[in-house]
Amino acid sequence: MKVGLTTRTIAADAGAANTAARCLKDGGLVAFPTETVYGLGADATNADAIARLYQAKGRPSFNPLIAHVESVAAALDIAVFDELSLRLANAFWPGPLTLVLRKTTRCPVAELATAGLETIAVRVPAHPVARRILRTFGKPVVAPSANISGHVSPTLAEHVQSDLSGRIDLIVDGGSVAVGVESTIVSCLGEPMLLRPGGLPRAAIEAVLGKSLLNVADDAEASTSHPLAPGMLESHYAPRTPLRLNATHIEAGEAVLAFGNALPAGIEQASIVLNLSERGDPVEAAANLFGHLRALDARGASGIAAMPVLMDGLGEAINDRLRRGAVPAT
Repeated sequence: MKVGLTTRTIAADAGAANTAARCLKDGGLVAFPTETVYGLGADATNADAIARLYQAKGRPSFNPLIAHVESVAAALDIAVFDELSLRLANAFWPGPLTLVLRKTTRCPVAELATAGLETIAVRVPAHPVARRILRTFGKPVVAPSANISGHVSPTLAEHVQSDLSGRIDLIVDGGSVAVGVESTIVSCLGEPMLLRPGGLPRAAIEAVLGKSLLNVADDAEASTSHPLAPGMLESHYAPRTPLRLNATHIEAGEAVLAFGNALPAGIEQASIVLNLSERGDPVEAAANLFGHLRALDARGASGIAAMPVLMDGLGEAINDRLRRGAVPAT
């Protein structure tokens, strides 16, 4: 990481894609909005740039990165698709779905980005700013969430600035993101397997496949400490303040991450209450999740008490992020 690096922030205007593409070409690190969260982009073919990205995030080098491309056609250059994976790509791209596939023999993505695996995680984002940058740059871009590794993921440019100012070259400010949790990751190395719940609900994927997804917990190899895909480390998305799950009673001084309009006993003792969705809508809750966690984390409370969230739809992804956020880092 460069010493004394100045991080520029620019608006996502008509010239932003050209500025971002030039920075990526020069080996720079560019944070930009996707529909899920803000991503920290680096040239996926440039190992030096990827090493800078790992260092800027403090990310374990064995945790692979997602390669973002502009189209299904571009994905076919770097990954091997079968009938089922192509069906998923055509149904959900651009969108919040990442597929883990075998690399093509001509795949230019650096080994460092794939953590030495023969597989690659790839997706086509839907956000217009991300798509313009990818189209202008013309090569795959690795783009994990634009935050210090393990911290709460960023849904605003201000969140990126808080974590990474002075560590990266450029932030493209495109306002608030729409989905608010990372992409769903599905392995298509055999029978399709859900590796990480995310912004695309399991039910939608299963409807296109015409069968149920396998679960990563059922596969011993996929559950090891060397993950097949991003976001599979047990401790991840963690606030600095201790996070207590499924809270039905609030202790004095706790910050509360609420869900729905039925608040728990002892709520009057809370130092602050932020509600993911008063009407119990998991889509609204997902969009608010990381922003609310960051806001509660900043209050310096003794702990954050998270109310139960239903597992329906995006609730599965929300509960996954909360569970990982509650695991102490090792």
